[in-house]
Amino acid sequence: MRSNVRGRHAPRSSFAARIGGWSVRHRKTAIIGWLLFVIAASVIGGMAGQVTMKPYENAAGDSARAQKILYDAGIKDPAGEMVIVHSGTPGAWRDAAADVSTAVRATGRVGDVVPAVASADGRDGLVRFTMTGDPDTAADRVQPVLDAVGRVKAAHPEVTIGQFGDASAGKWLNDVLGKDFARAEWTGVPLALGILLVAFGALLAALLPVGLALTAFVAANGLLAVGSHALHLFDTTSSVMLLVGLAVGVDYCLFYIRRERDERAAGHDRETALRIAAATSGRSVLISGLTVMLAMAGMFLSGLLLFKGFALATILVVLIAMLGSVTVLPALLSLLGDKVELGRIPFLGRRRGRRAGGGRVSATLLRPVLARPAIFAVLAAGVMLLLAAPTAGMHTQELGLDQQMPKGTPMLEAYQRISTTFPGGPAPAKVVLKATDIGSPQVRTAIAELKSRTGRGGEFGAPVTVTTHARQNVAEIAVPLAGDGRNAASKHALRTLREQIVPGTVGAAGTAYVTGELADSVDFNDQLHADIAPVFVFVLVVTFLLMLVSFRSLTVAITSILLNLLSVAAAYGVMVAVFQHGWGAGLFGTEAVGAIEGWMPLFVFVVLFGLSMDYHVFVVSRIREARDRGLGTRDAVAHGVRSSAGVVTSAAVIMVAVFAVFATLSMQDMKQMGVGLAVAVLLDATLVRAVLLPSVMALLGERNWYLPRWLGWLPRVSHGEEPVPPRAEDRPVPVAR
Repeated sequence: MRSNVRGRHAPRSSFAARIGGWSVRHRKTAIIGWLLFVIAASVIGGMAGQVTMKPYENAAGDSARAQKILYDAGIKDPAGEMVIVHSGTPGAWRDAAADVSTAVRATGRVGDVVPAVASADGRDGLVRFTMTGDPDTAADRVQPVLDAVGRVKAAHPEVTIGQFGDASAGKWLNDVLGKDFARAEWTGVPLALGILLVAFGALLAALLPVGLALTAFVAANGLLAVGSHALHLFDTTSSVMLLVGLAVGVDYCLFYIRRERDERAAGHDRETALRIAAATSGRSVLISGLTVMLAMAGMFLSGLLLFKGFALATILVVLIAMLGSVTVLPALLSLLGDKVELGRIPFLGRRRGRRAGGGRVSATLLRPVLARPAIFAVLAAGVMLLLAAPTAGMHTQELGLDQQMPKGTPMLEAYQRISTTFPGGPAPAKVVLKATDIGSPQVRTAIAELKSRTGRGGEFGAPVTVTTHARQNVAEIAVPLAGDGRNAASKHALRTLREQIVPGTVGAAGTAYVTGELADSVDFNDQLHADIAPVFVFVLVVTFLLMLVSFRSLTVAITSILLNLLSVAAAYGVMVAVFQHGWGAGLFGTEAVGAIEGWMPLFVFVVLFGLSMDYHVFVVSRIREARDRGLGTRDAVAHGVRSSAGVVTSAAVIMVAVFAVFATLSMQDMKQMGVGLAVAVLLDATLVRAVLLPSVMALLGERNWYLPRWLGWLPRVSHGEEPVPPRAEDRPVPVAR
C-alpha cells in the first residue's frame, strides 16, 4: 500500500508568516487588542506627562557645567530685552529713546531700564531692560511691552525702532512653531492619503496605512511620555517622531497591502494571498524595521541627550508601526476581504486589474540599464558623487535664533543692527563663577582684574556687567565679544577668554566656566565631533551584519553599505550647497545662512541609513525571491526591480511629500531637515534603486550571492513563500496494491 506524504514534513514557516497566520485566525483579538493598546498607551502617557530637558541638559562641555551651577543654585536670569533706535543724524534718536523707556515702564511688566547707550557714530541708541517675573513665562507676558514700543514707533516716524530679546524672540518662536507644526501635521496626512489613493485606486485601501501609522504614532507618543521621565526630551522630539512614524508606518503597510493585492490579482484566493504577503512583504517589513531601529540606536552613543531622546522616540514609533503592520494589518485585510476596494475611484481603478509584476514604464527604463550596466553604473555613481562634492566644505554650528528666522522678519533686522552697531550686545559670553565666599576680597579683586583685562586688546566690547548672587555665592559676568557673535573674531575672543583671562583671574578664586550663545555652539559641536565616529561605526557595522544574515551574501551586505553611504553623501552635498552656499536656495524658498545646524548631519545620517533600507530590503528581497525560484541573476534583477517599482515609487513619493512639508516651515533647521531628507529619499528611490543597484548587481552576476565557507553556519532565510500542506480534501486517496 502506498500513500502520498507530500506536505507531511513541510518546512517550518517563517516568523513573519506565523505572526500573519495567527492574526488571520484571531483577527478580532488582533484588532481589538491593537485598539486597546493604543488607547492604554495614550491614556498612560497623558497621565504621566512629557518631561522636557532642563536648560543645562541640552548643552555640552563648559557651557553645560556653567548652566548646571546656575540651575542647582536656583538662579534664573531675567528675560532681557533691547530696543534699538536709529536716526539719520547723530543724537536725533534721543527723544524717541526716552519715550521708549517711559512707555515700557508704564506697562508694569519690566524691571530695571538702563538709560540709552549711544553708538560710536552717535546715530543709534540702545535701550536695555528686563522683564519681571519668571523668565520661563516671559514670552507669554511680553505682548503689552511690544505694543508699547509699537506705539512709540508710530509716534516717531522720523526714526527706526526695532526690538529683540529673550521674551520677544521667545514669543515669536512659540507662535511660529505652533503654526508651523500644526500646518505640517494637517498637510502631511492628507498628502499621504492622496498619494495612496492614486496608488490603490480605492479610498478604504488608502485609509488603512494612514490610520495605522497615526495610531502607531499616538501609542508611541504615550509611551514616549512615560520614558521621558527617565530620559528628558527636546521640545521638537514628538514632531520628529511624527515625521518618521508617518513615513515608515505608511511604507510598511503599503508594502504589505500591495503584495496582497498583487497576489489576489494573480488569481490566488484571499487566504493564500495573505499567506504569501506575510511570508514575503511581512518578512521584509520585519527586516527593514529591525534595521531602522538598530540604526536609530546608534544615536545613544552620541553622548548628547538631544540624540538619545530622538533615538528613543524613533525606535518606539518604528517598533510599533512594524508590529502593527504584521499583526493588525493582516487581520484587517482578512476581515475586509474584497471590501478593501471600497470607495474605488473608476479612473484610477482601471489599471488594478493586472498584477503589478511588470510595469511597462519600469521595464522600458530598466532595459538599457541591464543592457549596458557598466555605463549606467558609472554615470549614476558620477552624478551622486557630483552632488556629494560640496560635503567636503561642510561647516556646522548651533544656529542662533537670528539664523533660524526668515529674512525680512522685523525682529531679525533689529538683531542684525544691534549686532553690527553694538558688538557682542545681543549675545555676550557669560562667565559663571562659584566661590566659597562670593563677597571676599580675593573674589572682588579677581572680577576687577577680569574686567580690566577684557578692556584691553580690542577683543571685547563694553560694558562688562557683573551680577552677584550673594546667598548662592555665585556671580555672573557678561562679556561682550568682538565680531558678530559667531565669526572668527568672536571665536578667537571666546578662546582668549576661556584659555587666558578666566584661568588667570576668576578661575583662581573659585570654579569658573564660560557659557553663552557662541560658547554653547562651540561646545556642542566639539562634543558632536568627538562622538560622531562611534555612531557612524555602530550603524555601519550593525547594518552590515543584518544584511549579511538576511541575505547570506557578503557582496549584498557590502553593496548595501556603499549605496547607502552614497545616498547620505549626496544628501549632505545638497544641504551644504543650498543652505551653506545658497546655490539654488530660491528653488526651495530659503536662503543661505552659512552653516548647517549642528545636530543635522548625525541625525540625517542615522535616519537616512535606516529609511533607505525600506527600499533596499524590499527590492533585494524580490530579487532574491526570483533567484531562489530558479531565474538567473540578471533575469532575477529585472524581475525584482520591475515587480517592486510601483510600490517603491509610491512609498518614495509619500516620504518625499512628508519631508517636503517640513521644508516649507519657517525655522531654518526644519527646512534643512526637510530638504535633506526629501532630496535623499528621491535620489535613493530613483537613481540608486532604479539605476545604480540593478546595474551593479548585473555587473556582479553570480558574485552577488558570494558567501565565504567559514560563514556557512549563518541561518538560511527564505525570501519567497513557504510551501504549506494541502487541504485534506485536496490530498490523493491512498491506493492499495
